[in-house]
Amino acid sequence: MYKGELYAYNQILCRTRERYFSEIIGSCSSNSRVLFTTVNRLTNPPTQLPIELVCTPKCNEFALFFNDKVQGIKKAINSTTHITIERPPTHSKLTHFIPVTDQTVQETITHLSSSTCCLDVLPTRFIKSVLNSVLPSITQIVNMSLQSGIFPEALKTTVIKPLLKKSGLDPTVLNNYRPVSNLPFLGKVLEKVVYQQLTDFLLLNNSFDVFQSGFRPHHSTETALIKVTNDIRLNTDDGKVSVLILLDLSAAFDTVDHGILMHRLQDWVGISGSALSWRKSYLEDRKYFVEIGSCVSDYTALICGVPQGSILGPLLFNLYMLPLGQLIRSNNISYHNYADDTQIYVSLTTGEYGPVDSLSHCLQQISAWMQNNFLQLNSNKTEVIIFGPQKQRERVSSYLHSLSLKPSNQVRNLGVIMDSDLNFNSHIKSVTLAAFYHLKNIAKIKNIVSKPDLEILIHAFVSSRLDY
Repeated sequence: MYKGELYAYNQILCRTRERYFSEIIGSCSSNSRVLFTTVNRLTNPPTQLPIELVCTPKCNEFALFFNDKVQGIKKAINSTTHITIERPPTHSKLTHFIPVTDQTVQETITHLSSSTCCLDVLPTRFIKSVLNSVLPSITQIVNMSLQSGIFPEALKTTVIKPLLKKSGLDPTVLNNYRPVSNLPFLGKVLEKVVYQQLTDFLLLNNSFDVFQSGFRPHHSTETALIKVTNDIRLNTDDGKVSVLILLDLSAAFDTVDHGILMHRLQDWVGISGSALSWRKSYLEDRKYFVEIGSCVSDYTALICGVPQGSILGPLLFNLYMLPLGQLIRSNNISYHNYADDTQIYVSLTTGEYGPVDSLSHCLQQISAWMQNNFLQLNSNKTEVIIFGPQKQRERVSSYLHSLSLKPSNQVRNLGVIMDSDLNFNSHIKSVTLAAFYHLKNIAKIKNIVSKPDLEILIHAFVSSRLDY
């Protein structure tokens, strides 16, 4: 009897566990981050922070460290050359936001992730389950904010949790942690409503940079890579050499100057009135605190940057970077951006070095412009690579060295390893290793998840990499 009851109990336990993880996998089938976290939790023991870090003094130390890092970057920027870029004419203005209906708010909430911040009075899943009861109140809050041009003060606080960058790093060194931001759910609802109206306005007025693929509808790292790789292949077919430079910025989202951003929104995009006042209210008087376990730090003011983890932050950063594209085009240099990752490249025939000189001059102007806009170009991580016939590459490489540019044989570009021969052998090896790693991990949990769920995991972790 005991064995029979124990067997029945274990069967119920297995079915319940399978059902639990099936719900997570099914509801997040298109969210690879949640799927990876779920599988990682099942296959690897959780990384425990050292007990000495779980205290209020350490939380305050983290808060000071993250703040000093950003302020240090801003202080290190020493602008000696001022770059003036003529702004394009704006044909129409966005003066105010349009009030939204209950249906719009309901669709917005439904499509947002169910993640919950510790600042939320109610868990997000609970709000979604009783949405019909609270929907009119949420719609009223959203519309009052849109019409008054004020972002609610209570929604401006960010919770930051330190996350170790890699599992093998020393957990006692603060520099080995990255700040992971969490924002109140209601603030994200409000941001999403504004994001949609602002995106519609920008699309209507063709305000986006044509060669900016970051955080835009129908654009991605794939479209950016296809464009650049195709241009390089066409140049190679014509017997030309291509020189590609990958620019790297240090904490670009965190050093955005609010005054310059407001100027960009007003003069380059055409936002004014209560719509501009709302943006100003959204950026001003923000603060954050660090949370480790049940311990929290004191509040720290955010005097620059766009909010990490926000919905509007990436879009505002794209608008902040609008003059950069015009600067590069003025030098007759090809380029493509993905958020703060910028690719600039030129092609040249045998014995021709004029385009390389233009590229070097453009690089100097980009550096000066970024200093003007409180962005730090990380020269140590900026990479150069040459594509084309071997002999021609060697000649161009010697010329690049004379300009203090050191080309590499291979670089990592938006998750893809590119080599000078464009045969992608190194990238294929990398993809193969990653695919086998995930196959091995998924095999560990095949007994506790259903076959359809295993298929979802295979498509998310293996097939997606092959497609990419």
